Amino acid sequence: MKRLNLIGFSLLLAVNLAMAQAPKQVYYPEKDTAVLNNLHRWHENKFGLLMHWGIYSEWGVVESWSICSEDEPWEVRRDSNYTDYKEKYDNLIKTFDPVKFDPEKWANAAKYAGMRYVVFTTKHHDGFCMFNTKTTNFRVTSPECPFHTNPRANIAKSIFSTFRKDGFMIGAYFSKADWHCPYYWWPNFATPDRNPNYNIKLHPNRWHNFVKYTRTQINELMSNYGRIDILWLDAGWVRVKSQLTIDEEKLAAKYPVFPQSQDIDMPRIVKQARKRQPWLIVVDRDVTGPYQDYLTPENTVPKNALPYPWETCMPMGTSWSYKPHDHYKSVSKLIHLLVGIVSKGGNFLLNIGPNSQGDWSPTAYKRLKGVGDWMKVNGQAIYDTHPVWPYKQGKVCLTQLDDGTTFAIFLADKGEDTPPSRIWMDNICPAKGAKVTLLGYGDTPLKWKRVGDGFETDVPKEFRKHPPCEHAWVLRISNVAGHSRTMDVKY
Repeated sequence: MKRLNLIGFSLLLAVNLAMAQAPKQVYYPEKDTAVLNNLHRWHENKFGLLMHWGIYSEWGVVESWSICSEDEPWEVRRDSNYTDYKEKYDNLIKTFDPVKFDPEKWANAAKYAGMRYVVFTTKHHDGFCMFNTKTTNFRVTSPECPFHTNPRANIAKSIFSTFRKDGFMIGAYFSKADWHCPYYWWPNFATPDRNPNYNIKLHPNRWHNFVKYTRTQINELMSNYGRIDILWLDAGWVRVKSQLTIDEEKLAAKYPVFPQSQDIDMPRIVKQARKRQPWLIVVDRDVTGPYQDYLTPENTVPKNALPYPWETCMPMGTSWSYKPHDHYKSVSKLIHLLVGIVSKGGNFLLNIGPNSQGDWSPTAYKRLKGVGDWMKVNGQAIYDTHPVWPYKQGKVCLTQLDDGTTFAIFLADKGEDTPPSRIWMDNICPAKGAKVTLLGYGDTPLKWKRVGDGFETDVPKEFRKHPPCEHAWVLRISNVAGHSRTMDVKY
C-alpha cells in the first residue's frame, strides 16, 4: 500500500458508479502519524480473530444480554423470574473455572488460518472483567472465582502475551456500558433497558463516578498489558447525545425509561490511553466522530467498496458467545467471505466463542485448518492488497498490490471441485506481455487472449485434474492494462 504523505496513507479504490449508492456515513480521518502508521499495518493484515468469552459461557447463553430486561428475541432467559435469574447469573463467578484454557493452542490455530490480529473481550456489558482490575471484585482474578489460583488467571494478559509473541496485533474489546456497576445500574431502581436507570442530570455525582470507573479500567488495560494496538469499544448507546437526538429517541422509545445523553468524556479517555499507547487505534463503534478510526459493519458485508477503513465483524457460528451444538459456517463460506470483504477494501474479524472449560468447539479448529490450507496457497492475493474496479464480476473477485500485480479469484460453487477450463472477465485485461499464472503452480504461464475490453484464460487440463486447493482458485496477473478508473482515498 502506498504512503502518499507523512501523516497518512492511502488506499487505491476504483471509481465505481455503484459506490454512490453505498450507505452514506461520515468518517473523520485520523491525523496522528503514529496512529495512521498502525492503521496502515492493521489494514494490510486483513484477517483477525475476535473472541467473546465470559461467565455467560458456563450456561451457553447469549453474551450478557439475558440479564437485560428488554423484550428482544436475543435476550431470552432460562428463568422467567428476573430477580432470581440475575442473582444466579452473577453467582456464575463462583463456578467459572476454565481449566482447559490454553492460549498457545488458540494462537497456533489462528496463525495457521492466516489471522494476523486478535481482539479479545476484556469486559462485556455484564461487567465481568476478564482481567485483573482493581475497580471491582466482579473479575476472573477475584477470590470468589475458582480460576483465580490458576497461573493464567489473568486471562486477558495471558491471551495478549501469547498472541503478541506470534506477531499478532493486539486488540482490547471493552464495553462502555457496565450492568454490574452500581454507578450505571443503580440498585435503588429497576433496570428497564440497557441504559442507566436513573436521571443523570439529577444525580451527576453518580454518573461522574461511573465515568471515573470506566476511565480507570481502560487506563489499567493501557498500562499493564504490554503493547495494545486497538481499543475496540462497544455499547454505542453510551455517547454524547444532542437534544434533537434525545427527542427523536423519546418518540421511538420501546421501553419506559427516558433517553438521555451518556457523556463518558471520550476526549480524556483517548488522550490518556494514547499517552500510554501512542499508536493506539480507537474504534468507538457506531459513534460518528473522531474516535472511530475504522468502521465496523456488524455481521454484514457492504455491497460496494467503501471510501474509508472498515472491518466486517462476524461470528463463525450463529452466536457471538459459545452455544452448544452451534452451526458453524463452512470452510468454503468463510473463504468466500474473506475474499469478498478484502476485494471491497475491508478487513474480516471472525469471532469464535470459547466454552466454559476454556476451549473452542472441535469444529472451529477444523474450519480454521481449512481456511489455513487455502491461505497457504493464496495468501498473497489477500495481504497488502487494495480493491480494483470492477471488484467482482460473476464468480471472480479482484484484488491488487501496489506494484500493479492483480489477482482474479474464482469462487467455486458448491460441488465445484476443480477450476473451469476457462476463466474470463469483461472489464479488466492483462497488459501487453503480461504473465498470467495460477497460484499453487509456480511460474508456469497460462495462455490468455484479449476479448473486447476483457480477457479469457485457459486453465490446463493437468491443473484442473490436480487443483492446488479447494473452494477458490486464483489467477496472478503480473500487470493489467490501464489504471485510469482509480482514485486515492486518504485515511
